[in-house]
Amino acid sequence: MACDFFSVDTISLRRLYVLFFIHHGSRRVFLAGVTTNPTWAWVTQVARNVTADLCDAGIDVKFVLRDRDAKFAPGFDAVWQGAGARILRSPVRAPNANAIAERWVRTVRSECTDRLLIVNERHLRRVLDRYVSHYNQHRPHRGLAMHAPHPRRSATSSTPATLTRVRRHEVLGGLINEYHAA
Repeated sequence: MACDFFSVDTISLRRLYVLFFIHHGSRRVFLAGVTTNPTWAWVTQVARNVTADLCDAGIDVKFVLRDRDAKFAPGFDAVWQGAGARILRSPVRAPNANAIAERWVRTVRSECTDRLLIVNERHLRRVLDRYVSHYNQHRPHRGLAMHAPHPRRSATSSTPATLTRVRRHEVLGGLINEYHAA
């Protein structure tokens, strides 16, 4: 499991911080939270919430890879260690050490946040929730043999050779399109 922060600026020039986790094996993204001020108490509580979500999803975490950002509280590490995970900190000034998380940041920026005007924290949360749903359930990944990290069950039932009609579904107001068998 890898985690990191990225920031998004709103149209009123307020900076919002997004904390996310990505499972290395499945490339499944878990959006942890959005805030204007990531305090140690907030980060620790988010870690508790994510460990509960991962337990519900049946994902056993052995390692948590994070950078050396001061936003990560000692309580953050304690929550993960209490859940049986070992904390791995990436080297200083080495973004390639956390390449999967950094690649996801680039993807969400280029496909989503750089193309929209974000109004406020609530708006960003709704946009990212919808994008993460698209990313996890529909978007193909080369590292997963062109499958989605957590596909819907009905999406895998038909093969391309048997499709006669295709239905397009707009995501985020047409910013992204998903295609399904009609």
